[in-house]
Amino acid sequence: MILFPAIDLKDGQCVRLKLGEMDDATVFNDDPAAQARSFQDQGFEWLHIVDLNGAFAGKPVNAPAVDAILAALTIPAQLGGGIRDMATIEAWLEKGIKRVILGTIAVRNPDLVREACRAFPGRIAVGIDAKGGKVAVEGWAETSELTAIELASRFEDAGVAAIIYTDIERDGVLKGLNLPATAELARSTTIPVIASGGLASIEDVRALLQPEYAMLAGAITGRALYDGRIDPAEALALLKAA
Repeated sequence: MILFPAIDLKDGQCVRLKLGEMDDATVFNDDPAAQARSFQDQGFEWLHIVDLNGAFAGKPVNAPAVDAILAALTIPAQLGGGIRDMATIEAWLEKGIKRVILGTIAVRNPDLVREACRAFPGRIAVGIDAKGGKVAVEGWAETSELTAIELASRFEDAGVAAIIYTDIERDGVLKGLNLPATAELARSTTIPVIASGGLASIEDVRALLQPEYAMLAGAITGRALYDGRIDPAEALALLKAA
């Protein structure tokens, strides 16, 4: 079970959104590289990065901030947001991103996901963001007719390294992870599933370690870390002991 601290980038700053709304952003740090170093120093073994502007624009927007983060880190990082073609995938992997996360393109062009998995084994993840049970795309601005389970099933044999499943209606509002829905998705696929959206307290970390959620590969935490609602040392010690 891996706990991923999140750095969401908007206009070059570390922010957290509420319910995916770009107009409801709280800036937590204007130096993303310093924030990344802080997470690494706290003992985290992975970093989760999202280019929020890129997700809406359909192309990388916060590349300078991501470059600075990569220069500051020795731990691996995964990145999503605005990655819509093979050239962008390859460029990020060459720069040092360990794993790219494909979201909108997984709905729009699943063949590209399969192609990327063949070209870069173990380095392609799929981001599935759900609102009311349906998959959202284009920075969560649009909702498709696909369910999360239907989308995951498209990639069952593609070689996807992980699925990052986000419940948009819990993201950034500290309501707790939607573990039942995440576990239902995880049971439907052999692809490792990472929970995202709403992790609020150390109790959520303890809940992740319950037997019924043992199939999950990890969870992403954002606002609760920035707000000090979760002590990193305590959370990481719990996971290590488990």
